[in-house]
Amino acid sequence: MLVSTMNDVPGHEVVRVFGEVAGLTVRSLGIGNSFSAGFRSISGGEVPEYTQLLYQARYEAIMRMCQHGMALGANAIIAMRFDCNGIAGSLSEVAAYGTAVVIRPIQRPPVDPPE
Repeated sequence: MLVSTMNDVPGHEVVRVFGEVAGLTVRSLGIGNSFSAGFRSISGGEVPEYTQLLYQARYEAIMRMCQHGMALGANAIIAMRFDCNGIAGSLSEVAAYGTAVVIRPIQRPPVDPPE
């Protein structure tokens, strides 16, 4: 499944549009990681526990979006975007969404070689 943030795929044409597909996940750090992340946030800088949490959440949201697209018969998702929100102060929601389509390479006529 090709996933693109562009509205088209160079060298390909969209031959069928299924519409919007989405994948969603809600994650929590857990008590141990939450404690260490809270401690790190006091001193400033990156909080690797949250960075890892969001990378995993994005990956899971993309995979669910792709499964949704494949179930419709798509071979690509274009115009993919993310949306992230906090829920109840301790949960992170990540959504991936885009347009499920079928694409195929553009057939170009053969070029005659120069004489």
